[in-house]
Amino acid sequence: MKPLIKASSSSSPSSALRKASVSPYLFVSLAFLLFVAVLYGENLCMFGQQLQLSRPLSRTEKKDDEALPFAIGEAAEGCDIFRGRWVRDKSTRLHYEESQCPYIQPQLTCQAHGRPDKEYQFWRWQPHGCSLPSFNATLMLETLRGKRMMFVGDSLNRGQFVSMVCLLQTVIPEGAKSMETFGSLQVFTAKDYNATVEFYWAPFLLESNSDNAIVHRVPDRMVRKGSINKHGKHWKGVDIIVFNTYLWWMTGMKMKVLKGSFDDEVKDFVELSTEDAYRIALKSMVRWTQKNMDPKKTRVFFVTMSPLHTKSTEWGGAPGGNCYNETAMIEDPNYWGSDCSKSIMRVIGQVFSKAEVPITVLNITQLSSYRKDAHTSIHKKQWNPLTPEQLANPVSYADCVHWCLPGLHDTWNELLFTRLFYP
Repeated sequence: MKPLIKASSSSSPSSALRKASVSPYLFVSLAFLLFVAVLYGENLCMFGQQLQLSRPLSRTEKKDDEALPFAIGEAAEGCDIFRGRWVRDKSTRLHYEESQCPYIQPQLTCQAHGRPDKEYQFWRWQPHGCSLPSFNATLMLETLRGKRMMFVGDSLNRGQFVSMVCLLQTVIPEGAKSMETFGSLQVFTAKDYNATVEFYWAPFLLESNSDNAIVHRVPDRMVRKGSINKHGKHWKGVDIIVFNTYLWWMTGMKMKVLKGSFDDEVKDFVELSTEDAYRIALKSMVRWTQKNMDPKKTRVFFVTMSPLHTKSTEWGGAPGGNCYNETAMIEDPNYWGSDCSKSIMRVIGQVFSKAEVPITVLNITQLSSYRKDAHTSIHKKQWNPLTPEQLANPVSYADCVHWCLPGLHDTWNELLFTRLFYP
């Protein structure tokens, strides 16, 4: 097994959002159950196999051989870190205990909410033919000294943000770290490093009617064309930015794209297919990146879809089941979930291939699709009281969208770490 790496030669967060602090736990939508109900009725697409972008993709990078910012080495030739298998690793796998990270919101604390097993925590992703470098919290913090790292997107990206905070805070003394929330912005500060790791809630990236960080309007979703600066003004000055957007687009209905303002009494909008509306958002993200991110100093990442496990028949289970009580992963290496159009993934490839700045795609979709064992299921804080009917049928309220921490999010950050330092 060859190593992945090959040696090579070698601001403060948005003050406008800091006027009123609220509890970070309120970030979880009170309407989550309704959101899941809407999503679960759809045949969501496990689309990762259409995008094999293990290397950063852009015309700029294809022309230049210069090292990307923060790179200290490069990947071994022929190594695709997103193709591999899960390996049992109980001796060295766990980076932190759930109880050791006070920043995990109760939506993700599975042990505290009664999950009886810990088996989901002890799996390591092993690429075919090479090995990932170990996550090094000290190296990451030194790299972030005097800098900002930001995750932008939905609750899945927030989970990855919390994972990154948990990975880093283990080597930071008490009193030298803090977490604050300012509306849509959540900020972890490593004081001795003058560094921040941040999360900004923007599930569509564009301005939408789901932008409230506490109460998200789920039905009748609408985005406003040409509005990325509404959120983007809070991303300026970031040195490393990690975007995601997908899940909130998948309503099974056409997306309403607003032409005017959300303040207009009569709203002028057009209805577009999910693919066409999604393309508008990604193009806006690329344009914002080209205008605001210096490719000689900054890095841009995009995380692909986090898969759901809402239909057990997709992996050969009994009808009517989902991730509830699943403690083993899917072993079929060819598993992709439900059959569906790969059009969304093609949109990602088409848009990013024309970008004038490097955008590194973290293709986490298939490696995550095996992990039906790693969801929060019923082991989380329930934000709405459960009915007697739900309590009698746990499958009905199992969360097969989000992931326990420690867990799969940590692997995503190991891949991010790898692509940051060994692109």
